[in-house]
Amino acid sequence: MTNDAVTTPRTTTSIDRIAEDWVLTLADLDPTVATWIGIPGRLDEYGDLSPAGHARYIDEVTRVIALLDETDAVDDVDWVTKTDLGADLQLTVEESEAGLWMRDLNVIASPAQGLRDVLDLMPTASAEDWANIAGRLRNLPAAIDGYIQSLRAGIDRQITPAKRQVREVLAQARKHEASDGFFFEFTAGAQLDGGSALPESVTADLASGAIASAGAYGVLAAFLENELLPAATESDAVGRELYALQSRRFLGATIDLDETYEWGIQELARMTAEQESIANEIKPGASVAEAIALLDADPARTLHGTAALQEWMQKLSDTAVAELGESHFDIPAPITRLECLIAPTKEGGIYYTSPSDDFSRPGRMWWSVPEGVTEFNTWRETTTVYHEGVPGHHLQLGQAVFNRAKLNTWRRQLAGTSGHAEGWALYAERLMQQLGYLDDPGDRLGMLDGQRMRAARVVLDIGVHLGKPRLDGTGVWDYDYAFEFMKANVNMNEPFVRFEVNRYFGWPGQAPSYKVGQRIWEQLRDDFQAREGDDFDIRAFHRRALDIGGVGLDTLRAALLG
Repeated sequence: MTNDAVTTPRTTTSIDRIAEDWVLTLADLDPTVATWIGIPGRLDEYGDLSPAGHARYIDEVTRVIALLDETDAVDDVDWVTKTDLGADLQLTVEESEAGLWMRDLNVIASPAQGLRDVLDLMPTASAEDWANIAGRLRNLPAAIDGYIQSLRAGIDRQITPAKRQVREVLAQARKHEASDGFFFEFTAGAQLDGGSALPESVTADLASGAIASAGAYGVLAAFLENELLPAATESDAVGRELYALQSRRFLGATIDLDETYEWGIQELARMTAEQESIANEIKPGASVAEAIALLDADPARTLHGTAALQEWMQKLSDTAVAELGESHFDIPAPITRLECLIAPTKEGGIYYTSPSDDFSRPGRMWWSVPEGVTEFNTWRETTTVYHEGVPGHHLQLGQAVFNRAKLNTWRRQLAGTSGHAEGWALYAERLMQQLGYLDDPGDRLGMLDGQRMRAARVVLDIGVHLGKPRLDGTGVWDYDYAFEFMKANVNMNEPFVRFEVNRYFGWPGQAPSYKVGQRIWEQLRDDFQAREGDDFDIRAFHRRALDIGGVGLDTLRAALLG
C-alpha cells in the first residue's frame, strides 16, 4: 500500500526560517545547488571557487551558527533541525580551519569532477534548457580559474593533496580536454524533446561552450602537471587528526577509530565465511572463485548490451516498489516512480540522484558503463538495484523530499551524511535477504560480494590513513599492500579495483561510512525494538526513521531513542 495522506503543514518556526534562508544562501553562493535540488536559480552559472568565494561562504556559515545559537527550538522537529544544522556548520568551520578547501582534489568527489557532473542533472527538454547549459559551459572557465586559485593558496601554505590524486585527476582532465571528450560529445547530441533540432543560435552557443569548457580543463591539466604535482605531498595518509575530522563529516557521528578497525577485521572474516558457505551451496566443495565462475558462465544470468541492462534494472525496481509497498514500507505515490538510466559518462560506477523538490525530475538510478563493457551479470547486481532504489536510496531520500509538510527544504534536500544514506542502503540490502528477495544463492552471493567489499574498505581506509600495521605483520599499510588486499577481497577487474583504491586514498573516511553506517542503523533498530518490546512494528520503525529525513547518525540516535 502507499501512504498518500496529506499532512497538515506545521507552522513555520524561526528555526525553519533560518534553515530555509540557509538553502537560499547556498544556492546564491553556488548556483549548482539550485540545479541539484530543483529550485529556481541561476542555471547558467557556477559558484566562486576562489579563496574570496570560500571566505564569503565561511562568513555566511558563522552568521547562521550565531542565529541558531540565539534561537530556541519549539518542538522535536525544530530540535533535530537546530542540532543537525548546527553540527554540520560547526564541522564546516573546523574543516576550513584545517585547510581542506585548499587541498580539495581527489579522483571522485572534488570540484574537478563536480563542475562537469552537474551537467548530468540539467533539464534538456527545451531550447531554454539547452541555452542554460550553453551558458553554464561558457561560465565553466571562470569556475576552473577560481578553483586553481584555491589550490595555489594551498601550495603557498604547503597544504596540498597527495601526488597520486593529482596524477589521476590530471588524466581525467586530459580526457575532458580532448576533441572526442565529454563536452563535444554532449553538445553534438543536443536536441529538443521529440528529436527536433535546436535553434541555430543555441547550437552555436553550445559549440562555443564546449570549446570553452574543454579548454578550461586543459588549463586545469596544465596547472596540475606543472604547479600542483611538484608541490603535492608524497604521503597518501592524512593522519589521525584529519581522518577523525573526515570520519565525523561522513558519519555525522564520533566513533572509536581503533575499535572500528578491529571490528572491521572481524566483520570481514564473517563475510568471507558466509560467502564460502554459499559457494558450497552453489556447488558442493566449490571455492568462492569457482562458484563465481559458474555464475558468470550461466547464460540465464547474463545480459547483453546496455539496453537490456536498463530494461532489467527498471523491471526489477518496479517489482520491488510494488511489492514492498504492500508489506514493510509506506511508499507515497510520487516515490513509486524511479527511472533507471544509463549514465552519459563511461567511468564506471552506479549512483542515485534524488528527485527535484516538486518531483518534476524523478529519482534516478544511473549506471556509468565503462567503454567496451557489453555484458552484465544479474547475480552481481540484483542487490545493487535494491541498494540504489527501493528500499535503499530512493525510498530514503525520496521520502524526505515527499515529507514537505513537516520538513523544511534543508531537511528534505540537503541534510544528511554518507553514513546515514549509505548505511541505510546496506541495511536495505540485508533486509531484502531477510525478506526472501535474495533466496537465490547467486543473488545472495552477489549481496555478500558487496558486503565483503564494504567490510574490507573499513580495514583498508583506517589502516592506510592511521598508519596501522599490516595484517600480515610486515610493516605498515601502503598502496601496494592495499591494492593486493583489495584484489583478494573483491570480485572485480583490476582497473576497477585500482580506481576504488585510489578513491579510498584520496577521500578519507568516506568508504568506511557505508559499513559503519549499516552497523549503526542495525544497532538503532535493535535498540528501538528492545525498548518497544512486544509493541515493536518494523514498518512503523522504518516510517518513523525515514520521516526524520537525512541527518547525522548521532542526531538520528538521539531523535529515535533520546
